[in-house]
Amino acid sequence: MKFSFTAKHADGKTFKDTREYADKFALFHDIKKGGDVLIEFKESGNDDAWWNHVDVIFSKIFGSVKMQEKIGFARNLSNMLDAGLALSRSLNVMERQTKNKKIKAIYSHLNELISQGKTFHEALAEYPRVFNQLFVSMVRAGEESGTLAASLKEVSEQMEKTYMLKKKIKGAMMYPGVIFTVMIIIGILMMILVVPRLTATFEDLKVELPTSTKVIIFMSHVCKDYWPQGIGVLIILGSLLYAAARTPAGKKTFDFIFLHLPIVGELVKQTNTAQTARTLSSLLHSGVDVMLASQITGDVVGNSFYKKVLYDMKEKIEKGAPMSESFLENEHLYPVFVGEMVSVGEETGRLAIMLQGVAVFYEGEVEQKTKDMSTLIEPLLMVVIGGAVGFFAVAMITPTYSVLNNI
Repeated sequence: MKFSFTAKHADGKTFKDTREYADKFALFHDIKKGGDVLIEFKESGNDDAWWNHVDVIFSKIFGSVKMQEKIGFARNLSNMLDAGLALSRSLNVMERQTKNKKIKAIYSHLNELISQGKTFHEALAEYPRVFNQLFVSMVRAGEESGTLAASLKEVSEQMEKTYMLKKKIKGAMMYPGVIFTVMIIIGILMMILVVPRLTATFEDLKVELPTSTKVIIFMSHVCKDYWPQGIGVLIILGSLLYAAARTPAGKKTFDFIFLHLPIVGELVKQTNTAQTARTLSSLLHSGVDVMLASQITGDVVGNSFYKKVLYDMKEKIEKGAPMSESFLENEHLYPVFVGEMVSVGEETGRLAIMLQGVAVFYEGEVEQKTKDMSTLIEPLLMVVIGGAVGFFAVAMITPTYSVLNNI
């Protein structure tokens, strides 16, 4: 890439020039090697400059980086800072290492913002869709306390725990989801390919059909002759449900339903409890103020009922109430164990450690619950599949027996 720069000779005379270097560090090294002092510089004549600028804008608006990449970013940056590398050099190394153009553009822009005088957390805040408030606040606490490497390590561990928790839950849901999808596809194929042939036979024989058979034939007729309309209806219903879930009232309704579903409701409570404890522990351990920690944790948790508890907690703490009071007043969401552990942590001055213990306990509970769900779902799926196959078989075989009896 080309750089236009202004530098000063040892005799005090300034000069301007344009040269090509691999990166800005090569420029710094060359100027220093010649005994000159670099005053200012900027990229010039770079064919990719416009595209890099577009990448930055695109990343700000639509940027969505995978959780594994953000975890790796925080962990690797922590290790490099801990080894003594400067922040700008660490970001430059990571920029050169990554093959992802979108992430490369983000790293480059972060370095540019820092070179302009912004703090690291201010630079990260430019990308709210990539680095959430939790990430930014923990980095800010690390910068202010001089423990940036430790804070980045803490945030990487926090994100990894959250990621693994969600991955286990998704893994538990994957098996029944696949089986259910395959069952629907097979059912539709049966309705389109098999049932019409049997229906034609029944019409030729002119037999009285039972209600179950009429239901199957009606479903087959809809699948075969009205499938475009059916797909359109499904798309419209799906869009309406998605739009409803994005509204505060709709999200609250869905959150209420999930909280009160059998088996699933308990898993939702334990997951939100583990996430609350893990996030609060990480923020407090990094030195974030307890009120801000409550606010950020409320932003992080997904369920609207838990958000309200944490936002109310912030207001109560501002008025002098202990954190444990909010947990104990909401035993329908947080188990009594949480409030008691938090109370002990406040009394002993070990709140962050106590919350970490709570997080570890409920993460273990969620892991065990997902294993139990997988074990329980298998026989339930067999019952559902067996019931569907049995209904279809009876509906299609009954008219055949009627014909044989008449003969």
